[in-house]
Amino acid sequence: MKTLKNTLLLVIMFIAIQVSAQTDKETTARLVEAKTLVFNATTALPMANMDLNKVLQRFPGGQGSGAIQLSGSQYTLTIAKDSVEAYLPYYGRAYSANLNPNDSGIKFKSKDFTYKTEKRKKGGWLITIRPKDTKDVQSLTLSVGEKGYAVLNVTSNYRQAIAFNGFISEPVAKSNNAPAK
Repeated sequence: MKTLKNTLLLVIMFIAIQVSAQTDKETTARLVEAKTLVFNATTALPMANMDLNKVLQRFPGGQGSGAIQLSGSQYTLTIAKDSVEAYLPYYGRAYSANLNPNDSGIKFKSKDFTYKTEKRKKGGWLITIRPKDTKDVQSLTLSVGEKGYAVLNVTSNYRQAIAFNGFISEPVAKSNNAPAK
């Protein structure tokens, strides 16, 4: 009975997360056209699947599917009219070693970039961003569906490409109301 309750609770939680991730067509269109949105990564899909599967299969309960579930909503790509900021993990093969361990993952802030939006024939948008002031990332290609689900492909100079599944949302306004001392 306890197992049934836990399973039911997990199913309800999963459905609630899926429903909250969806946006309507008008909101999605408005965010894409305004060039102001946040991509929230939920799954990482590294390209080095064979090597990654070998590692994942050694863990207890490891499936080795190649997809890595990302917990929380901490991994994002934030797009504004004047900047692009990425905070994403990286799994895969690097062709050049990074000497600073704090620079692991895909982390950058760019003020100099190109932003190109293309409406797809079957619905949705294809957004291509090319940062000019970062040394590692060549391009970010974001394929956005009408309901807000998206796939982000990151092409790098020094690493294998990686893809992320997720959804887009509105940026949260930062509050400058700090408590007075």
